[in-house]
Amino acid sequence: MSSRTIQVSPFDLVVFGGTGDLAARKLLPALYQRDRAGQMPEEARIIGVSRRPLPREEYLSFVREAINRHVPPTERNPESVEHFCRHIFFCAVDATGDTGWAELATLLSSGEEIVRAFYFAVSPDLFAAISQRIRQFGLVTPESRVVLEKPLGKDGESAEAVNAAVAAVFQESQVFRIDHYLGKETVQNLMALRFANRLFEPLWNSTHIDHIQITVAEELGVGERAGYYDTSGALRDMVQNHMLQLLCLTAMEPPDAFSADSVRDEKLKILKALKRIDERNSETCTVRGQYRNGSVGGQPTSSYLADIGESESDTETFVAIRAEIANWRWAGVPFYLRTGKRLAARRSEIVITFRPISHSIFDHTAGRISQNRLVIRLQPDEGMNLEVMIKDPGPGGMRLRRIPLDMSFAETFGVANPDAYERLLMDVIRGNQTLFMRHDEVSAAWRWIDPILTAWRSGNRRVHLYSAGTWGPSAAVALIERDGRTWLEDAD
Repeated sequence: MSSRTIQVSPFDLVVFGGTGDLAARKLLPALYQRDRAGQMPEEARIIGVSRRPLPREEYLSFVREAINRHVPPTERNPESVEHFCRHIFFCAVDATGDTGWAELATLLSSGEEIVRAFYFAVSPDLFAAISQRIRQFGLVTPESRVVLEKPLGKDGESAEAVNAAVAAVFQESQVFRIDHYLGKETVQNLMALRFANRLFEPLWNSTHIDHIQITVAEELGVGERAGYYDTSGALRDMVQNHMLQLLCLTAMEPPDAFSADSVRDEKLKILKALKRIDERNSETCTVRGQYRNGSVGGQPTSSYLADIGESESDTETFVAIRAEIANWRWAGVPFYLRTGKRLAARRSEIVITFRPISHSIFDHTAGRISQNRLVIRLQPDEGMNLEVMIKDPGPGGMRLRRIPLDMSFAETFGVANPDAYERLLMDVIRGNQTLFMRHDEVSAAWRWIDPILTAWRSGNRRVHLYSAGTWGPSAAVALIERDGRTWLEDAD
């Protein structure tokens, strides 16, 4: 079974930061895949923008290298690469000055009537300057959109400043705040699972669900992001956006329609209903960790301090949080959030653990009856499994065991899932904002995160160290075990 590809309308996509890491790793490979699938029209143009002047042929070499490094060999060939390169152009522009803007305006003048998307794959410090010059040089058209990469600020105040600068040039309907986790197939299937099936929605509440775990774990360290990461940390980098968005999609009420504002209205309600964590309860509800040297995948690894070249740093590379939602559906159900670098495995998943059965009809010889779990895997192998109790095959009486009813999307549909950026970039061109964050969502997320940051600063508590290749500091285990529960990898 294969999905049907529908070609999008002609467009110009201007990528500020067109020679950067994000463009090379994600944007150019994703656009290449969409072109290879026949989704990009021949008239489409991708215009890479950076400060350093480059001849077009030199930029094309950069594009080819990005595809060779980040697209599997089975999914590229010289003909498809060269076909994609026909869409590629380059313009040298100074984001904070006037150099190059007239040339960019001339390049865009031939496509004023088509979709024009500006992708800000640069530091948020440049968002205001770029937006102002886009307006100054008359580049905004009725069909313009702007894509904002995270992080949107370091706290609520700075995020408001960024949003205000962009809002002075673009209407909210033109702004696409991207979170690539929302483009993952499994995340969207979470909504299909809940709202297209009678089976789960009646059970999706505190009466039947014991607790929910959301884990985003990485084996990698900070790598080339050391400079950014040491001023950010895991709470800002992962929890404020990715993990809160996953929590919202898991917990939200059914929207009245699968439309941008209906879905985002319900997510906003969840963000507003999150119980506050501050100086009073941060010590019992949050854990900060930082990796030291250890071993990941059998290979020795260095510490965070060695990776950033510093003798000391209080920046967290791991966060665990016990969150609660104060509404009728979720009253009393804890949501355990966990994310970190240099952990035991690369894993992103949502685990819904149901309450134990009320009464067992089986005697002790049948064995322990474990709680049912629904595990939704976001990476590396997108899919889901429902863990249920069955009779162990064979004679000898009733012996129970828990098994997973497993579904891998790649195996079920016979195709690999497209990268999240492929879907999200095409949604930008279509003008579909369903999988993008609205201004008030960003503000609400920061209103929940800011008191945690303040509590950490005022509490003067240093981070807990953990060995690379483990599942984080022991304090994270204590966080969940105080409630009589365990993280998934520690459960039976």
